[in-house]
Amino acid sequence: MAFLGNTEGLVRVNTVTNVPSAVEAEYSREIREGLDPAVLEVGPPPIPELAGPWRMRLAQAEGADLDLIHGWMNAPHVAPYWDQAWPRERWARALAGQLAGTYSRPFVVDLDGEPFAYVELYRAARDVVAAHYDARPHDVGYHVAIGDKDRVGKGIGGQLFKAVIDGVFAAEAECARIVSEPDARNEAARRMDVKLGLHFLGEVDLPHKRAALFVYPRTTADVPTLV
Repeated sequence: MAFLGNTEGLVRVNTVTNVPSAVEAEYSREIREGLDPAVLEVGPPPIPELAGPWRMRLAQAEGADLDLIHGWMNAPHVAPYWDQAWPRERWARALAGQLAGTYSRPFVVDLDGEPFAYVELYRAARDVVAAHYDARPHDVGYHVAIGDKDRVGKGIGGQLFKAVIDGVFAAEAECARIVSEPDARNEAARRMDVKLGLHFLGEVDLPHKRAALFVYPRTTADVPTLV
């Protein structure tokens, strides 16, 4: 059974009945049915402006951006954890689907003018992860893939993660939580989340992976619990 309602800003959904079909899952983890109206009223994730040497821009579903993201996602240091080592054509569809919808947005992040990482921001209350914690309509989740293996493990990723968190909070006052759910096997990502001060809620089983669920709250009162 699922609780579908809004009580003091909390929204719960049922991923057993509302998980996208196998075809839809090619593009997204979005829950498409049975959502609280308060969740549906919220628009897409914000487009944050990052401080310092960072620049975050919407990714395009063609040309240089497509080539870049396709290459990164097929790289040995990214593919095992993202599980999206797809052909170029499938990535074109996935990016186009995100750009056309309101559930998630794809970004390329530049560092000092050079492409550095792929970032997805998504509405966590419309994602399969929402079945595992007390989600609020404006919660934002993020996925980050650092494209250049030589820059992994040097502390630069942590700087990016913090810049994204700060940028999202600055861009959307209603957002009180930022969600991270790396693959539970990804020890580097887990250490990074702990170092940045994210709260570890526990390990959860999503349809496509076992994840370590972390949340960065705007205030201590915004820390959620597992359900």
